[in-house]
Amino acid sequence: MAAIRRLIPSFNRVLVEKVVQPKKSAGGILLPETSKQLNSGKVIAVGPGSRDKEGKLIPVALKEGDHVLLPEYGGLEVKLAPEKEYPL
Repeated sequence: MAAIRRLIPSFNRVLVEKVVQPKKSAGGILLPETSKQLNSGKVIAVGPGSRDKEGKLIPVALKEGDHVLLPEYGGLEVKLAPEKEYPL
């Protein structure tokens, strides 16, 4: 986790940790692997934002700890641990 804290995205980029969907429902029913999976994640790090034509900083609307939906294709995958991938 220390390696993740050192990684600071630039401009308006956001580092997201994918949330693993549970194998069981709240009632104890086993969910099949073919069930609809949402690509969701938790924001780990946020860049400072981008600049407009006058040079003013436009901050990112997200903050650390927010939950977001991820596109199925797109973004960069960063591997900081063998079993974890972080979309950037």
